Amino acid sequence: MKILVTNDDGIDSVGLHVLARSLVDLGEVTIAAPDQEYSGAGAAIGALHISRPEVHQVNIDKIEKSWAISGPPALCVMYATRGVLEDAFDLVVSGINPGSNVGNSIYHSGTIGAAFTARNAGITGIAVSQAVTGWGIEGQGIEEVLKNQVWETAAEVARTAVSAIISNPPKEPSVLNINVPNKPLEELRGWRYTEVAKRSTRSMTEAKLEPKPGHENSYRVEMSWGDPVTQPIETDVGAVMNDYASLTWINSFEAASLNDTKMVDQSLDSLFD
Repeated sequence: MKILVTNDDGIDSVGLHVLARSLVDLGEVTIAAPDQEYSGAGAAIGALHISRPEVHQVNIDKIEKSWAISGPPALCVMYATRGVLEDAFDLVVSGINPGSNVGNSIYHSGTIGAAFTARNAGITGIAVSQAVTGWGIEGQGIEEVLKNQVWETAAEVARTAVSAIISNPPKEPSVLNINVPNKPLEELRGWRYTEVAKRSTRSMTEAKLEPKPGHENSYRVEMSWGDPVTQPIETDVGAVMNDYASLTWINSFEAASLNDTKMVDQSLDSLFD
């Protein structure tokens, strides 16, 4: 089993390293991640004829093969699944993103964009994100709160789900979006399958132009953010806000039938027993 691990926060992200190391006993793990942050890149690959992306080999502790690519996460997956890294991969796992990717933020997430790109290449993609304490704007974290991330919780949930999917993969390539509260595992109430909420935890309410001092006809965009909105527990937003790990299949459920997910169900039930 060859597992490609990527993210949208860049090759130096702690969440990326923790996730990759949590999977090393499940298969041969390779990291291919952007050389800088590409949060919010969705499934974009960029203008390749202009940007001429480069690939650099890097060293990450306990990971045999790691690559930094000068492009967004979807490009990392596209390159990897087209033979640039020489290996043929069986599974793509993207994360751990600091900040939940829930509600309508999933359409802009580079973390999930990598998983979509994997599915387009005929490989199941798993996106892994974790809430941040005291932030929560459109799935993005900030440097000041990252030191409070309990990365091991999201990694353990992800590892359990990945192990189950390896044992019993979906009949068709699928995308599984995992979101985990930022708490020790023993403080979580469990896990739930969820649907995508109609909106994110906290969304932009207004954007307006503000003149840039000293620059005629130039402006900055001033953004205003609403307060966190309570969502039903059946949604990805509601589940995480109520201390559940949220698992959402982002595709027609036929590709992830009840038989396909039985192994995931049993594994996560055991994790939270």
